[in-house]
Amino acid sequence: MNGLLSPQDGETTTVFGTLSPLLSLDFEPVGRWFEAHHRRAHSLHSHSHHSLGGGSSSSESEEEEEEEDQFDEEDESLLLRLDPREWKKQDHYAVLGLSKLRHRASEDQIKRAYKQKVLTHHPDKRKARGKKVKEGEDDYFTCITRAYEILGNKQQRRSFDSVDPEFDDSVPSISQNSKDNFYEVFRPVFERNARWSTKRRVPKLGDENTPFDEVDHFYFFWYEFDSWREFSYLDEEEKEKGENREERRWIEKQNKAARQKLKKEEVVRLRQLVDNAYACDPRIQKFREEEKERRNAAKRAKQEAARQRVEEEERKRQEILEEERKKKEKLEEEARVQAAKAKKEKEVYRRQLKKERKTLRTFMKDNDYFASSEEERVSMLQEVDRVTELLSLTSLQSLNESLGKCSKDTGKEIFMKGVKQVNEQLEEEKRQQLELTTQKSGSGGASGGAKKYWSEAETQVLIKGVNLFPAGTQDRWEVIANFIGQHVSETNKTAKDVLAKAKELQKNDMKLREEVKQNAFSKFEQSHKAAKSGDMEKPSERLESVGEQQVRETGTNQAPWTADEQKLLEQALKSYPVSDKERWDKIASAVPSRSKKDCMKRYKELCELVKAKKQAQTAVAAKNKKS
Repeated sequence: MNGLLSPQDGETTTVFGTLSPLLSLDFEPVGRWFEAHHRRAHSLHSHSHHSLGGGSSSSESEEEEEEEDQFDEEDESLLLRLDPREWKKQDHYAVLGLSKLRHRASEDQIKRAYKQKVLTHHPDKRKARGKKVKEGEDDYFTCITRAYEILGNKQQRRSFDSVDPEFDDSVPSISQNSKDNFYEVFRPVFERNARWSTKRRVPKLGDENTPFDEVDHFYFFWYEFDSWREFSYLDEEEKEKGENREERRWIEKQNKAARQKLKKEEVVRLRQLVDNAYACDPRIQKFREEEKERRNAAKRAKQEAARQRVEEEERKRQEILEEERKKKEKLEEEARVQAAKAKKEKEVYRRQLKKERKTLRTFMKDNDYFASSEEERVSMLQEVDRVTELLSLTSLQSLNESLGKCSKDTGKEIFMKGVKQVNEQLEEEKRQQLELTTQKSGSGGASGGAKKYWSEAETQVLIKGVNLFPAGTQDRWEVIANFIGQHVSETNKTAKDVLAKAKELQKNDMKLREEVKQNAFSKFEQSHKAAKSGDMEKPSERLESVGEQQVRETGTNQAPWTADEQKLLEQALKSYPVSDKERWDKIASAVPSRSKKDCMKRYKELCELVKAKKQAQTAVAAKNKKS
């Protein structure tokens, strides 16, 4: 830093202007001067060392010497072992002495390496040195030429680099060591495989402090990795060697299939690498735990919000219930006040009414009920009781007021006006009641219609049909109506009439059924001249007197079939087939209270009953089909 001299005696300092502020500029190190500086720093040489010899020629020679240091040492034994016929299996970089640089070698380096090999191993050069040289393509120099042809051509070099024998294709496995030393194990593998990417900018693996977005971008890039690596160098046959178009096409097809197979294997290898790295990456576990904690926090916040919402709703509900309770208590209190007030008013009204009634009775008693005879007194006494009970409080007050002001002669007329008022009131109430009754009967007749008359025979057949055709029968009430028409002549009962009568029987239930059964039994007794059950001295004698006794005397039993007898008959009919000649004798023996004739007659009745049931159902079905 330069400073200003202090003024001497007689000298003055004058300011002519101000200096501009200092600027901070960033410069990018480029150019050959920086390269020279880099070489000096790398080789630990001083600036004077590189300045010796002067000029650009010395720097260029130094650069060439440094690049030559990266070439392999001359190994003639390696070249002597080369077989020109096995050129595809050879390492072309090693042939040219570029095994250290390999894919990083520039075109200029490849050219200079080839020139050095040519100057040393060309057959003419070796002959000049007195060495023995093979003739033709058997000499190893053809391998040097082949290596330069492949590495000097961009497309062929790309094919060879894709199958570089020195490239490490291994993939680290999932192990505890890979998890503990994740970055040391996987970072060189990803850097090694990044050379195959068609995209220039390949994301880095990062470290434990790398944010989630960069880690996510890294794995997304490698899961969608686009590789330029291809395997045409491994083609078994060259397409140009085909004799005709068909053979060349077949060779191309075989080579393409082999390349696709190797390409698929490469994709699987890279995917396995990314999967293993993702499984071992400690950051992924950390991110998962953070995400889990975030979701749990959100869930807890949601639950807390729901709990607060429920508490708020419960608080509001309690407030509403409390408000309703207070309102209800207020209404109940008002109702109690109103009831007490009404009760008090009613009590006052009752006392006033009692007082007015007493006043009227006292007045009439004092005036001897305005009667001239004992009969008239009794009649007036009855009228007084009727008037006091039927007149309202205001009417009684008006009547008592009028009677208090009048004389004895006009008191009877005023009282009789009160009696007349009571009579008119009663007549009006009777008239209103009669009108109400007439209206009800008229509305009932209009809605219900006139009921049809049911004879005793129709009622009995109806009960029988209801039992015969239970609930669930198709078109039940039409079937029962047809059944009644088949068994009762001159009947016009429809399904609607049958339903109404059945409801009436069900409504009256026990009383009406017992009456119908009693009438039916009476009719049965009259037609068969059977003795009533009430004439028997003991209930146990009924079976003997009505059953077995009639069977012994007349050969028939005229009593109705009981449920037990019916069950015995049905069981016997099932037990003894029709082919049995003594079937009816056996059936009669199975029913002790019935004869053979009774059993056969009952069987015919049952058959007719079943037949009638089928006919009724058929008739209803035909009627429905026509409609």
